[in-house]
Amino acid sequence: MIRTFRTALAAAAIVLAGALPALAQESPTLKKIKASGEISIGHREASVPFAFMDQAGKPQGYSVDLCLKIVDEVKKELNLPNLKVKFVAINAQTRIPLIANGTIDLECGSTTSNLTRAKQVDFLPVTFITGSKLLVKKGSGIKSLADMNGKRASVSSGTTNEKAFLAEVEKRKIKVETVMVKDHPQAMLNLESGRVDAYASDDVLLYGMISTAKDPGQWEVVGEFFSYDPYSLMIPRNDSEYRLLATRTISDLMRSGEMASIYNKWFNPGPTKINMPLSSDLKKAFEIQALPH
Repeated sequence: MIRTFRTALAAAAIVLAGALPALAQESPTLKKIKASGEISIGHREASVPFAFMDQAGKPQGYSVDLCLKIVDEVKKELNLPNLKVKFVAINAQTRIPLIANGTIDLECGSTTSNLTRAKQVDFLPVTFITGSKLLVKKGSGIKSLADMNGKRASVSSGTTNEKAFLAEVEKRKIKVETVMVKDHPQAMLNLESGRVDAYASDDVLLYGMISTAKDPGQWEVVGEFFSYDPYSLMIPRNDSEYRLLATRTISDLMRSGEMASIYNKWFNPGPTKINMPLSSDLKKAFEIQALPH
């Protein structure tokens, strides 16, 4: 009787294991999501138009839309149509640690993919291409980095912009007082109060800040690019099956043309009035990364 019961339990275990899709069996992230019935998404709160809050306090934006497409694929893979989505607010300082320690399963923001960060996280295909410039008040007389000698500038701590800005002013021997901030709203407060003369960040984010400013007409983005910043969504490192699912999702969006449609929803001109048509470089990146099955 006991042997029969044990045999039945073993058979049931085999059936249950077989019911779990192959990817989920081998992916620690998918296993965790399956067990909890919840996927945690890290999002920025003021990275317009990639990830920011709507009037109801709900995350929205280009990167958020892409993350939710991945969530749809996770639901299908795990056969969990009612999978709960937990949104977790992140910033430039917390986004990588929260991915690395497993607090969040997917990051949707405005994060530059680079080799240093790849030691802690994995990156999906490139979804945007930008670079660092300066946000200044019109009439400031600042038109490029060369005009920053003796001025003050804010940069967000923990960003590639911080590293690029400090390296560039050192290379050019420009004397600039640097004021660190934790996010874009704090940087705008510094600008509005006159505490700093410029804010260094990715040009698209600077245009986003202008679009939500109290008086958009008094601000402008100036100067030459002094960094190259390809954006990608982040996922936990060393989970090849989860990465395959997420990469497949993004590649399929690029191949079908839906990626361009999502892009145009937010940038052409988009609800935030940012008019940045799909560039030839980004269009080519979409074509190259649309991997075949």
